Amino acid sequence: MAVVSRHIILTGLLSVSFNAAADDASQFGLGVGVASTQKPYTGMDREYTPLPVLHYENDHFRFAGLSAELKLPALPFGETQRLTTGLIVRYDGAGYAADDAAILHGMAKRKGGFWGGAGAEWQNPLVNVFADWTHDLSGNSKGQRLRLGAERGWQFGEGFTLTPRIVANRYDSHYVDYYYGVRDDEARAWRPAWQGRAALNTEIGLNGRWQFHEHHIFMVDVQATLLASDIKDSPLVDRTNENRLFMSYMYAF
Repeated sequence: MAVVSRHIILTGLLSVSFNAAADDASQFGLGVGVASTQKPYTGMDREYTPLPVLHYENDHFRFAGLSAELKLPALPFGETQRLTTGLIVRYDGAGYAADDAAILHGMAKRKGGFWGGAGAEWQNPLVNVFADWTHDLSGNSKGQRLRLGAERGWQFGEGFTLTPRIVANRYDSHYVDYYYGVRDDEARAWRPAWQGRAALNTEIGLNGRWQFHEHHIFMVDVQATLLASDIKDSPLVDRTNENRLFMSYMYAF
């Protein structure tokens, strides 16, 4: 069984993982990718964003796209299981500008920002279970987010891996209100004031990776997020989900 780390999924899927390497070996990769994202705001067009792909990792530190992790000592359970933990910082590109869609005209800009916290992963032969807690270090939303998920990878032939995942994302009321709420001074006759509440979204995804040479890695990741009713009730939203497709190529040095 081969498992693609969840770190490739975070913060816009800006990195892909290497195959297992020897202990103490540093890993470095560089490439390019493109993300296609449909946000749930009414009338917002699909976004296509070219992105750099950068990955660096050693025994103590990982940098993957817009996410960094300081690794803490792992706790092994026998020969096939272990618990890993770490301190994480990542950039979240959520938000919008008033000219992104007609429904947002007259709204103040909602900014993304840097988030920080801690994460853990239980690695075992059946399925990898992971969780992390982060809060908004930039202070824009003043929000918090809790993730709990599971993933498992299957290898087909030489160098091809498929990894499905399911993740529960719990956002507190500050986050939901900042990105989906309508303040009193932003309210219009066709857009009533609305205050967000804590919400639980469900993310379903599939990652495919093809390492067709020792140094060449191609990846495709598809993801759909089913929105909680506490987000779908926002007057800014007319979709039941948001979705993303990410494709990348990386050269592993």
